[in-house]
Amino acid sequence: MRDVSTILPRTLALLEQGRHSILHPGAQLYVSLRGEVIADVALGEARPGVAMRPETLTLWLSAGKPVTAVAIARLVERGRLSFDDSVAKHLPEFAQGGKETVTLRHLLTHTAGFRDADKLAENLPWDEMIARICATPLASDWFPGAKAGYQIMSSWFILGELIRRVDGREPGRYVREEIFEPLGMRDSWMGVPADRIAAYGERMAMMYYSGRTEFRVHPFWNGAEDFAACRPGSGVRGPIRELGRFYEALLNVLLERRSPNRREGDPTSTGERAESEFGAPVGVISTAMLRELTRRHREGLFDHTFQHTLDIGLGFIVNSNRYGAETVPYGYGRHASEETFGHSGSQSSCAFADPEQELVVAWHCNGQPGEPRHQKRAREINSAIYEELGLV
Repeated sequence: MRDVSTILPRTLALLEQGRHSILHPGAQLYVSLRGEVIADVALGEARPGVAMRPETLTLWLSAGKPVTAVAIARLVERGRLSFDDSVAKHLPEFAQGGKETVTLRHLLTHTAGFRDADKLAENLPWDEMIARICATPLASDWFPGAKAGYQIMSSWFILGELIRRVDGREPGRYVREEIFEPLGMRDSWMGVPADRIAAYGERMAMMYYSGRTEFRVHPFWNGAEDFAACRPGSGVRGPIRELGRFYEALLNVLLERRSPNRREGDPTSTGERAESEFGAPVGVISTAMLRELTRRHREGLFDHTFQHTLDIGLGFIVNSNRYGAETVPYGYGRHASEETFGHSGSQSSCAFADPEQELVVAWHCNGQPGEPRHQKRAREINSAIYEELGLV
């Protein structure tokens, strides 16, 4: 790997400046271009007195949602689910409050319309969480599929429960065995086992609220119970380099190639090759299925959560700069190609693949500074990467 400080000096300076501007105590950055790793670095602190390192486990928040989407897609490929199945077909108690017509496609495109369930506390026991989400009614002015409103966590708990009902494994175990292990993501977890929490020790990064003058430890995401919790829409943890490798594997699938960085004994770009109605399989998901996940299923709809128009695939946010590159929330910078797909985490992280440029970017900042400051931070980081790599 070449010296990142000579290739991405402005990007690194932005991350360093963010530390001094009380945006984040520490950060991780992973970038690869046409199969070559350009950056795999960390700076600042993961927790008081402990340096952030590339191998530190960070909280991806909603940047982990595509993992759950790929998990669901594997069950679709196996004929266990269909995107147009009603949720109630597999989870009968979900058909309360007018939700009987809500489908998996509605969940994955954030057009389902039971956003009141996002007001539930995320630390409820799993079974209670599912029961209370199922009891939440559809919004009175909502027709599923016709109106858009990003759901932070509730619909993703339901997707996790569908994995559990259909496959039999807990969702955290399912994604570990079906996605993380085949892709060599050895330190990535949807709920870190207690024995591994103890073994990782100070490798577990903390999350902070970023004020104007100081950092405050986030009251919810930093305890052993939180590290261990299975939250399919917001709780995946791992080194950000492994989220980058997830997107590298997807990009290799999309381009129908094997990873040039694959080492002997490292299954990073392989995995199970089950036959699929969607075509010849490559990696943990077939090429045709990945194209299905990352095309624009929801196009031109105003999102009533983000208060902005966004285009969404099935669990992935597709580049929406066409609606305002300087205003679109959680975008991929000013220069991302139209077919760029990925997802970001609340005020903290971003990961995406740009097929046209064969670019993968993943980064995490462990400080949440509020939406305006974060959106500016994200836009500048992502734009600087393209500019410094000569991809404008």
